[in-house]
Amino acid sequence: MQKKSVFLLQDTKELNEELKQFFNATAEYEVVGESTDGINALAMISEKKPNFVITEMVLTGYDGICVIEKIKEMNIKTKVVVLSALCSESIITRAIRSGASYFMAKPFSKELLKERIDSICNGVTGDGDAQTNKFRQYSLEEKISKIFINVGIPPHIKGYNFLREGVIMAVNDPEIINNITKKLYPMIGERYKTTASKVERAIRHAIEVAWNRGRIESINGILGVRAYVGSDKPTNGEFIALIADKMLLERN
Repeated sequence: MQKKSVFLLQDTKELNEELKQFFNATAEYEVVGESTDGINALAMISEKKPNFVITEMVLTGYDGICVIEKIKEMNIKTKVVVLSALCSESIITRAIRSGASYFMAKPFSKELLKERIDSICNGVTGDGDAQTNKFRQYSLEEKISKIFINVGIPPHIKGYNFLREGVIMAVNDPEIINNITKKLYPMIGERYKTTASKVERAIRHAIEVAWNRGRIESINGILGVRAYVGSDKPTNGEFIALIADKMLLERN
């Protein structure tokens, strides 16, 4: 299988290098160029014609919006994914309307970024008239992942993905939280080809990691209430229900 080519246009050389190592280690993608300058990047993009450009909004030379518009003007069949710390709704809307295929806010998960690019490759998320779906750029999965990163749950541990799946399930079917042992754990286990007991232990470990890192105030801040103090720690079901409730409130 021929790898898809990726051009990195982030605001620091360090992040470009981090993403380069990540994508080059995959079976699907290879990085063919990188820059922190929008003007220089466009010259390289014109020459290399990569499948994907992953750009910041704030750059030297041209900014991210200008880069997106220039790529469109050059009529290059390059998909642009925005990965930026600048993520107000007006900026996101403008980027999508200018031609970006997806917008992901920092802090971010490299694994989730790859999932989004995989989806674009598979036609699940394309250019289209994306602004008709106001919250497309802030998918449920991305919001949950951003919360996990902020509270100190690292993306590389198994419990991270299991927790995210559990919250999504609880958002789509709130009643499942009342049947966590017999329904939620087994369903997650089936998806990830593991046992319900391993799912339960991995989720418990992920929550313990956040608490051991002393991120209780971050958790209370995200929830909007002082739900936890000291060593007080929620059960798996309580934690999933709290995050799911937040997602449901934001949806309404």
